[in-house]
Amino acid sequence: MIALIMFILLFFGKEFGISANFRVMCAADGADQFADFFKFDWQSQGWNLLVAVGAMFGGYIAAHYFTPADGHIAHVSAATVNSLRQLGMTYEPGQVPLMPEWYCWLSLFTWRGWLILAGGGFLVGFGARYAGGCTSGHAISGMSALQLGSLYAVIGFFLGGLFMTYLIFPLIF
Repeated sequence: MIALIMFILLFFGKEFGISANFRVMCAADGADQFADFFKFDWQSQGWNLLVAVGAMFGGYIAAHYFTPADGHIAHVSAATVNSLRQLGMTYEPGQVPLMPEWYCWLSLFTWRGWLILAGGGFLVGFGARYAGGCTSGHAISGMSALQLGSLYAVIGFFLGGLFMTYLIFPLIF
């Protein structure tokens, strides 16, 4: 489906990216009065908003109507479960959802939770803006359009993920 949608978008000269929708929403809500970045024809990007809404509803439908009968959405390997336990996370096979205990609203009232959730969200937003798009925009749309900048961005995303996984994540936990 992704390849078919990308073919259709490229055929019509469109580019896909979820983070572009934030710019469209801000421009539609009047942010163009405060920053030149939002001064563009946001009405021409309405189709991209439909893609984002479709992704949300598609995820809801998949989670509620296409979940396996045993309730196991993700099958996690034993090695991953052991790694999570070594980091102090209380994950048991079959637990849904696969989220650590610090990933909740109450954790915003702790220094570690605030640092991880708010700080991480800021870094993701900054990185998407600095890279000129998010992972889906660069990896799916940009690379399918053979854009060299998207290849560089995707390499950076992977290197950042490896850096976080093997160096920063063990220090935090």
